[in-house]
Amino acid sequence: MKIWRKLLVSIAAVFMVSGAVFIPVTVDSSVEASASYTNLKNSINNIMMDSRMRNASTSVAIRKASTGEIVYQYDGDKRITPASSLKLLTVAAALDTLGENYRFSTSVLIDGKVKNGTLNGNLYLRGQGDPTLLKTQLDSFADGLMKQGIKQISGNLVGDDMWFDSVRLSAGILAEDEPYYYAAPISALTLSPNNDFDAGSVIVEAIPSVNGKATKVTLTPLTSMLEVVNNSKTVPKGNKSTLKITRQVGTNKVVITGNSPRGSSGAKEWISVTNPTLYTLDVFKRSLAEKGITLATSSKIVQGKTSEKAHVLLSRKSMPLKELIVPFMKLSNNTHAEMLAKEMGKVKYGVGSWDAGLKVMREYTDSIGLDSNYWNIEDASGMSYSNKITSNQLSQLLYVVRSEPWYHTYMNSLPIAGESDRFIGGTLRNRMKMAPAKGNVIAKTGSLENIKSLAGYAKTKGGETLIFTILTENAKTSTIPVIDQIATAITNFN
Repeated sequence: MKIWRKLLVSIAAVFMVSGAVFIPVTVDSSVEASASYTNLKNSINNIMMDSRMRNASTSVAIRKASTGEIVYQYDGDKRITPASSLKLLTVAAALDTLGENYRFSTSVLIDGKVKNGTLNGNLYLRGQGDPTLLKTQLDSFADGLMKQGIKQISGNLVGDDMWFDSVRLSAGILAEDEPYYYAAPISALTLSPNNDFDAGSVIVEAIPSVNGKATKVTLTPLTSMLEVVNNSKTVPKGNKSTLKITRQVGTNKVVITGNSPRGSSGAKEWISVTNPTLYTLDVFKRSLAEKGITLATSSKIVQGKTSEKAHVLLSRKSMPLKELIVPFMKLSNNTHAEMLAKEMGKVKYGVGSWDAGLKVMREYTDSIGLDSNYWNIEDASGMSYSNKITSNQLSQLLYVVRSEPWYHTYMNSLPIAGESDRFIGGTLRNRMKMAPAKGNVIAKTGSLENIKSLAGYAKTKGGETLIFTILTENAKTSTIPVIDQIATAITNFN
């Protein structure tokens, strides 16, 4: 240990004299124990001297996947905001609490009798936390009702979202993020626009039309929940595109501004809705109409609790959790994380709330021997800047889960560096696209303003698997290039 510390002091002195910046490394007995990792340590130390790291608060830990032994750390116990790397805990707790084969349910119920094609009562759409519900499945429900002879509904169309509580936004959501899919409100009855399953959002697309005229706007799925104010303009080819699509905070008013040149692809945004339950009901009403099923003039579209007298006519189950976590983790889906948290709370404590769900997550960390004193979690997605963890703790999580029966499923959900397919490479598909990192870094990304992280597994040239966690915050410029250099250095280690 003394020799290693003297070497660090000597190196530090050299760099101080030369005017360069030296970042010291915290070393413990487990680091010193493996002299064979000296070259890797030196490589990472050199990378850590990058000027982009000067103003960053950083925590790094690297472990042997075989034993959990730490072979490198830099401020390993420093608490840093993890951003979406927090999802590594969320998915582990969900697999442990709910199980790989857990499925979410959505049901259609009635509380009256059908006579001469008329349902004399209410039609209920009851959600139980499924983030994968699509317009096509609402169409299937409508088709099933038509086949049972229902042509008109005399009562109300009721959306039952009571499975979760009524708190829509997790702690730490900023006002400027609210209009977009990654900060969509959470409901037990919600709808996704496509197979990415960004629940609670609508795809709003604006494309150029005729010169001087407004762009052509489409909504997917079509819904009256969003009010479109189109102040955009189509301009001649060759002009700069300044098209912008957003939603006014606190309203369902989507505002489209700017110029869209002819021949360009226009713009597309995934815009969140303020009330996912009513959004789902609105689209369901359209599905019913497309099958020739109408509502009486006195009927209302409302949120409410399913009558105890109601019985199930139709129902569907989501894909199992082991399949759902692929789009969840590969694409870093925030809505999935928050819905899973509430589902864990509902299943374990009978309360679909963040308090209950985060309690389950904290209990999971304790159950596997992690130190909850190093974890501060306000949400399940990593959107809150108040979330804090350490690289040592996160890397320990990644070590412990290797002995879980669902570890293969866990690994299958993580992005793989340089793989172009979105459902393989995920958020790493455009990073580390060259050997040796390509295909050998399997990890979860994290990104907020001035916060970047990467945590997962790397296969070295020598065939060993190392666990790594790199957390950075408060950087003046993006640390992603430096993070990728560190991950690449690990894969290059022989």
